[in-house]
Amino acid sequence: MPTLLGRVFLAILFAAALALPLMIDAYWLRIATGVCMWAGLACSWNMIGGYAGYIDFGHSAFFGIGAYASAILMGGAFGWPFAATVPIGILAAMAVAAVIGGPTLRLRGAYFAIATWAFAEMLMQFASVSRITGGVAGLSLPPFLNERFFYYAMLAAAAVTYAVTWLLFERSRFGFKVKALRDHEPAAEAMGINTAIVKLQAYVLSAAFAALFGSVFAYWVTFIDPRSVLGGNITDQMVVMVLLGGLGSLCGPALGAAALFMINRYFWMSWGDTTAYIAILGLAIIAVVLFLPNGLAGLFARRETPHAGHALWRALRRPGDRR
Repeated sequence: MPTLLGRVFLAILFAAALALPLMIDAYWLRIATGVCMWAGLACSWNMIGGYAGYIDFGHSAFFGIGAYASAILMGGAFGWPFAATVPIGILAAMAVAAVIGGPTLRLRGAYFAIATWAFAEMLMQFASVSRITGGVAGLSLPPFLNERFFYYAMLAAAAVTYAVTWLLFERSRFGFKVKALRDHEPAAEAMGINTAIVKLQAYVLSAAFAALFGSVFAYWVTFIDPRSVLGGNITDQMVVMVLLGGLGSLCGPALGAAALFMINRYFWMSWGDTTAYIAILGLAIIAVVLFLPNGLAGLFARRETPHAGHALWRALRRPGDRR
């Protein structure tokens, strides 16, 4: 549990986030909305990449599924309200993750990364030629020009994502099972943990939250095309944000997302493009590997990573056992 000081700090931070639209103009509110979105996306990737240890290079697929679900259902042929399209996008992403995760999660390391990358590329090519997705011409959504609405929508989605991560991956037996298979999967299996089911559950859960942000993003920008919601650069940024912030930590994705997104916007405001941002991403990876193996979160919490046996014990102990 967070300390009393930690709970007070979180309460002040959340209160400040709620009051932020009253203190800044529309441009900076849009920047804050982007920070909330990327913080939530990075957290969703961290569920499978950080806690479970499966480096997913195709996570943009689920972001795109959520975006296209809202765009298609809100279009002229259906005319659904936005709120009704969000659960459809989430369920569609979860269903696809369950189908794709079955065979791909049998792979490890680079093989899993390549398989997920190939799936996302396949989905982007399909969206580029499919009539229902509008092909390369993309799809337009009914405009809703209310920046405060989208800020609070992204903030709420990010808050739910981090709350679920804390409850399931940090405090529950499920979370300890996920960490146990990350630390030593054969040992976790030997101790009776059904690792196939556990990692599939983590994968499906991470896909659900990525789709949630995809739905809100599509309505926010009012126009999407295959590259804008399924492009590999979306996953790349999630990965680097989590690595910079702290792989497998709760607050790391938020720190990394805030830092890198603000750098991205700085280059855009200063030079009108983000070409140099790609170089910054590469330098960030090098710096993290060499100097910050635990990411920015490691600067605030200096603690050793638990031994695999500790995670196994926490995963398998009886619910009433407080030892």
